[in-house]
Amino acid sequence: MSFTSAIVAIVAIIAWAYLRSTRESRLGPRAELRDALPANPALEREVVELRKRVEVLERILTDGRDASRLAQDIEALREH
Repeated sequence: MSFTSAIVAIVAIIAWAYLRSTRESRLGPRAELRDALPANPALEREVVELRKRVEVLERILTDGRDASRLAQDIEALREH
């Protein structure tokens, strides 16, 4: 392989990687898989319900508590 063909190959590989990364960043990770999967309304409802429950739990944890006490409680849970 000559020096010129090696440079052409390297530039081609870099161009391909650049185009691939910009395509993925524009479409999001695994966009082709996400588009290929059929919509599942039951699963989507469950995700929405779980998000609401997490919001309620976060509110319960943070309302009326100071940040230092909450940080201590979290660290205590991590130790177990």
